[in-house]
Amino acid sequence: MAVTGIGLVSPVGSRPAEVFAAACDGWSGASRPPEDHPLHGLLDVAAFAPDIDPASVLPATEARFVDRAIVMALRAAEDALADAGLEVGRDVDPFRIAVVVSGVGGLALFEEQANLYARKGRLGVSPYLLPGVLPNMAAARIAIKFGIQGYATSAGTACAAGAQSVGDALRILRAGEADVVLAGCSEAPLFPTFASAFTNARALAHGWADPAEASRPFDRRRNGLVLGEGAGVLVLERPEHARARGAAHYAEVLGWGATTDAYHPTAPRPDGSAAARCMQLALRDAGLEPGDIGYLNAHGTSTKAGDAAELRAISAVFGTASPPVSSTKGVTGHMLGTSGVIEAAIGMQALQRGLLPPTANLDDPDPDPDVDHIRKAARTARPRAVLSNSFGFGGHNVSLVLASPGPAGNDPAGNDPAANDSTGNDPGGDGSARNNSAGGER
Repeated sequence: MAVTGIGLVSPVGSRPAEVFAAACDGWSGASRPPEDHPLHGLLDVAAFAPDIDPASVLPATEARFVDRAIVMALRAAEDALADAGLEVGRDVDPFRIAVVVSGVGGLALFEEQANLYARKGRLGVSPYLLPGVLPNMAAARIAIKFGIQGYATSAGTACAAGAQSVGDALRILRAGEADVVLAGCSEAPLFPTFASAFTNARALAHGWADPAEASRPFDRRRNGLVLGEGAGVLVLERPEHARARGAAHYAEVLGWGATTDAYHPTAPRPDGSAAARCMQLALRDAGLEPGDIGYLNAHGTSTKAGDAAELRAISAVFGTASPPVSSTKGVTGHMLGTSGVIEAAIGMQALQRGLLPPTANLDDPDPDPDVDHIRKAARTARPRAVLSNSFGFGGHNVSLVLASPGPAGNDPAGNDPAANDSTGNDPGGDGSARNNSAGGER
C-alpha cells in the first residue's frame, strides 16, 4: 500500500528530510530538562519535541483541556494530509477513510487533574478530563477535526503501538474496508509521575556528561534509554486510489508481522525467539526472503536486555548474512509507540536517498559477529527493501517491511522513480520532488 503523506513531530525535526538528516549525521535531540520544566532535577536527560500551541490545532475553548499527546497527534495528522495533498470530502469519501492512531495519551492531563483534586477536592476536577484521557481520543479528535467518518481506533501495544497501527492500516486497506488510512501514534511521557516510574525501574540512561552520548543502542557502555516524546502519522492509500488522484508516494508498506513473547510484563524473552518469528512473518507477508532486506532499522532502545535479545533475534533470522543494521534511537531517544512510525519514515527516506543512517554512539558493540552494524557514519547503499522493528512492554513485537517502486514491489501510484533520485537529489530537500500535490515546500 502506498504511503503518500508523512507528518512528524520529533526531537530532531518535523519534516521527513530534517529527521533523516539528523539520523544520518548523528545529531542528537537529547538534552537536560530546562530549569522551568517540571522534570528539571528529576530526570538526567530527555528528548523534547517542540512546543505546539494547542489553539493552533483546536478551538481556543477546548485547547486548555487537551493533553499534549493529542495536540501533537493533530499537528502530525494535519501535516500528513497536507503532504499527501489529500482533502477529506474532495479526494476521498469521508466514510472511506479510516484512522488508526495510538499512544498512551492523557496521562499528563490526568496528573494535573489529580493534583487539582488533592488541593481543591471534587470541584477542582474538570469534566473535560474524561475525553482527555481515553486512549482512543487522538484518533477521535483527528476524525472530528477532518470530518473522517470511517473506522477509527487505537492500538494498545505499548512501544509497538505505532508500528501496530501501520500494520492494522495495511490489513484494513487489503480488506477493502477503506481507500485511505491515517496510521500513527503520539506520545507525551515527559512529566513527573510517568518519568519517575521509568527512573525507579532503572530503565533510563544516567551519568553522562554530554546528553548527546546517553542513548547508545548496542554499545557495551549503554545504561538505559533516553525517554522522548513526539508524534507521527502516515497516509496510506490503496494503489488504485492513489493512482486515480495522481498522488506520488514515499514508499509502499509491503508486509508486516506481529507476535507476543508470552514471557514477562516488561522484560523481553532473552533468546529473541518470538521477535525472530515476528520478522519472519513480516517477510512472508511481503513475499520476500531474508536476503531481500537491504537495511534493518532496529528497535534498539539502549537497554542491556532489550538490545541483546534483539541481536539474537536478528542473528536467528539472517544468520551470517545480516543486512546493515542500525537503531536511530541514538539520536531521537525512545518516543515509545511513536518511534515505530518515525523509524518507518526514516526507512522510507533510506530507500529514496540510497543512504543508511548509523547507530549514534556505537563505539564498542556487543560481541555478535553475525550482525552488520552501521557505525560512525551513514553508509551509501540502495536497499531493495527495509525491515523496521518495534517491540513493547507486554512482549508485543511488530515488524514492518517497506519497499520503493522497483524489483521488491510495484509502483502503486504509477510514478516515475526517476522523479526522486534515490541518492538524495531532491530539489526541494524535503520530499517536494516526491509529491507535487502537497503545495510546495513545507
